[in-house]
Amino acid sequence: MDRRDFLRWTALAPAGMAVPAWIPDAFAEDAAAGAAPWRMFEVTTQVEVLKPAGVTRVWLPTPLTQDTPFLKAMGNSFDAQGGSTRYAEDPGYAAGMVYAEWPDGVKPVLTLKSRFATRDIAVDFSKPDNPHPEGMVTLARFTAATEHVPTTGAVKDLSSSIVKGASGDVEKARALYEWIVENTYRDPKTRGCGTGDINFMIDNHVLGGKCADLNALFVALARSEGIPARDVYGIRVADSRLGYKSLGKGGDITKGQHCRAEFYSQAHGWVPVDPADVRKVMLEEAGGKKIDDPMVVAARKRLFGSWEMNWLAYNYANDVKLPQSRHGKIAFLMYPQSETAVERLDSLDPDHFKYTITSREMT
Repeated sequence: MDRRDFLRWTALAPAGMAVPAWIPDAFAEDAAAGAAPWRMFEVTTQVEVLKPAGVTRVWLPTPLTQDTPFLKAMGNSFDAQGGSTRYAEDPGYAAGMVYAEWPDGVKPVLTLKSRFATRDIAVDFSKPDNPHPEGMVTLARFTAATEHVPTTGAVKDLSSSIVKGASGDVEKARALYEWIVENTYRDPKTRGCGTGDINFMIDNHVLGGKCADLNALFVALARSEGIPARDVYGIRVADSRLGYKSLGKGGDITKGQHCRAEFYSQAHGWVPVDPADVRKVMLEEAGGKKIDDPMVVAARKRLFGSWEMNWLAYNYANDVKLPQSRHGKIAFLMYPQSETAVERLDSLDPDHFKYTITSREMT
C-alpha cells in the first residue's frame, strides 16, 4: 500500500492543518497582555509489538482535545505501514487517541507525532476570575464516583474529617491538598505511575504510591465533598526551569508519564494542583528532603494553584473502553496500549511491547 494512505496530519479542530491559524495571533495577544509565554513542542511516540499474534492493535493518547489556558493542540500525524489507522475519541471524556490495527503476519510498528503549545498557569486567589463557567453536565461528571474513585463510605468519612471547620471550595480543597502532602508518601516500588485505585488505598489503609494514586486520592476526597475534581493524565516534555531535577523530563520521556489534578472553583474555574509532586520532591531531590526543607516548602506552596507547563496533558478520562478492544476497560489512558489476538499486553513490559517517546521544543 502507498505510504500516503497511512500518513496523515490531523488537527483537533474541524479544519486540519499542521500549524493552526490561531498561533501567531494568540501568541501576540498573550504577550501584549503580559501572560506567560507559549512554548511549542513536538512529541514522537514509536511503538513496536515484538511478539504479535493474529490481529494486533495499538492505542496511543493524543493531546487534550479541548483548548485550555495552559495547552492548545496543534495536530497529530501517524503512520502504521501495512496496517490501518484512525483517530478516535472516548465518548465520555473526549479523550483523543490514535488507533492502529495490523493483520496476522505484518510487523506492527506505529509512529505518532503530536504538536502542541503550552504555557505556565497560576491562579490568583485574591480576586475572582472565571469568565467562562463550566457547564452543569461537565461538573456533574467530575463530581460523580467512578469504578476506582469512590465518594461515599470511608472516603467520605475521611474527607469530612479533613475539611472540618473549612468553608468554601478553595479552603476545603486546600485542606485536602495539605492533608495529602502531610500524610501520604511516594513509594518508589510502585510500578509506573500507580493504578489510581482509591478503593484499595482506603480499604487497606495504604497511603503510598505514585502520582496516579496520590493525585487520584485528592480527586476522590474533593468529589466526596461535592467539589468537582479530575485527574489530568499526561507526560513531562522538558526539564524544569524552577530548579527541580525530579520534576523534569530527564533524557527521553519514555518513562516521563505524570498525572496531575484539578478542582473546580465557582470563583476561579479549574484550579491546578499536584500534591504528588511535592512528595516526589521530598523523595528524589538530592537524596531526599524533609517536609520543612526550603525546596519542599516552595514546591508545596507553588503546586496548589499553579503548574509549570513542561508537561503535555493528554486527557481526563477514567475507565476507558478502547475502540475495537476485545478486553475490558482500562483505568486511564496515559501509557501506550496494545493487545494481540491472545492477550492485552503490559504497557510496562518492554520484552513484549517496545516503545520510545521523545520530545523537542520547536522554535
